[in-house]
Amino acid sequence: MLYFPKWLVSLILAACLAGVGLTVPNLFPQQVVDRWPGFLPHKQVSLGLDLRGGSYLLYEVDMRSVLSERLNNALDGLRNDFRTARLGYTGLAVEGDHVAFTLRQPERIEEVRGIVKKADPDLDMTTGAAGAVTLKFNDVALQRISQQIVDQSIEIVRRRVDETGTKEPTIQREGQDRIVLELPGVEDPEFVKRILGKTAKMAFQLVDENASTGDKSHLPPGEEALALKDGHSPPGATIVVQKRVLVSGDTLTDAQATFDQYGAPAVNFKFDTVGARRFGDATKSNVGRRFAIVLDNAVISAPVIREPILGGQGIITGSFTTDSANELALQLRAGALPAPLVALEERTVGPDLGADSIHAGALACIVGVILVIGFMLVFYGLFGLFADIALFFNLCLMMATLSLLGATLTLPGIAGIALTLGMAVDANVLIYERIREELRGGRSLISSLQAGFERAFGTIFDSHLTTLVAGFLMFFLGSGPVKGFAVTLSIGVITSLFSAILITRLQIVTWLRRTKPKAIPI
Repeated sequence: MLYFPKWLVSLILAACLAGVGLTVPNLFPQQVVDRWPGFLPHKQVSLGLDLRGGSYLLYEVDMRSVLSERLNNALDGLRNDFRTARLGYTGLAVEGDHVAFTLRQPERIEEVRGIVKKADPDLDMTTGAAGAVTLKFNDVALQRISQQIVDQSIEIVRRRVDETGTKEPTIQREGQDRIVLELPGVEDPEFVKRILGKTAKMAFQLVDENASTGDKSHLPPGEEALALKDGHSPPGATIVVQKRVLVSGDTLTDAQATFDQYGAPAVNFKFDTVGARRFGDATKSNVGRRFAIVLDNAVISAPVIREPILGGQGIITGSFTTDSANELALQLRAGALPAPLVALEERTVGPDLGADSIHAGALACIVGVILVIGFMLVFYGLFGLFADIALFFNLCLMMATLSLLGATLTLPGIAGIALTLGMAVDANVLIYERIREELRGGRSLISSLQAGFERAFGTIFDSHLTTLVAGFLMFFLGSGPVKGFAVTLSIGVITSLFSAILITRLQIVTWLRRTKPKAIPI
């Protein structure tokens, strides 16, 4: 117990100094820290929504539109495959969450099954009387599609929010198909809601000038009537376009707000290599025809192709304002959402409420620390002072770890810190009480100290491990505030074990060697 290897002493001192150094930036405003020299630590603990103020938004991913789009794509492919195989059918259409049709030659059902499997392996086929066929996605496919769509949506949302300049946003999944956004410092979320309210799915499709939009039920196969919102047409105007997408917006690499030749706001866009080639081929083959620019199932512009556009870039004109052009450019840069987002909940936390929360949390921690320090000094004297010094370094190590991890501190997180500070001296109490028992049993000073640390370690380790397991379970099974509490609690458990076992012990050993006391001042 009296022997401390030099490497262990160096490790303990280095950890303590690092803890203090990494904690210091949290004592100053961000503007001050940003002006520090590069070799000094700069990372600070991020404040959560409940402390800093901001906006909380809960969205649900509209999976029905995704499945409907997948089913329509499968339907278009099946129609071509059936035509090639000379299969007769009636009523081929999407009905809710499935595709239904009736086969005119029921004896060819196995041939149809093979065509369906080849077109989309995720579709399960069921048959009924008189050649009735139903195609529906199986449960495994539905779960996989949902996982992919939500993950992709989170990534696109993150890009769009980052483009707005919002610092330290929290964007995470909640449940099966919901996304939570916490935007610290954003008191008016309307701008964020606008840029997330559109999927920004852009496509270039040819216009059919000969089709009439009067009766949408009698459009030629492979065509559809879309709303025309170019700023010049009357409300409710529609235009017929081919369903086939010649160039999709997922090949865009950049989009910037600009002004057209007449000084009106517009959006300049640029394709990648693949998109540029497709765009060039499409414009080269259709000179003189109208090219519809479709955004979220509405035509925002339908210019005539005067000449082939081979440079891989173009400009979108329409009824834009400067703000709407900037928003569209931002959405196109970030990419299209794979599915629409439906807003379910919105909350705004004012900065005054956040400041009150910080004040209350800080006051609770300060009062708790003062009471703990006083208790240890009254009951254990000098050894209590050693425990209080270890408690200080424990707090520094906690804040340093939170800073390094980039963790977000919430009000429950402050509660976790306050709880950990109380628990941190529990280990010292166990050790000191064990030392007292050994002294009462007639052991010598050195032997009592040795036995106190060794025999109390098992209990200390068991209690800390149990609390750590509880913290991990809260983190992985909980959400939001529960996770914030779990993070600070788990970090505090680890740092308090380090401080109680090593820092306190090092102080006692150093005191023994220098003073060589005759009795232990407990």
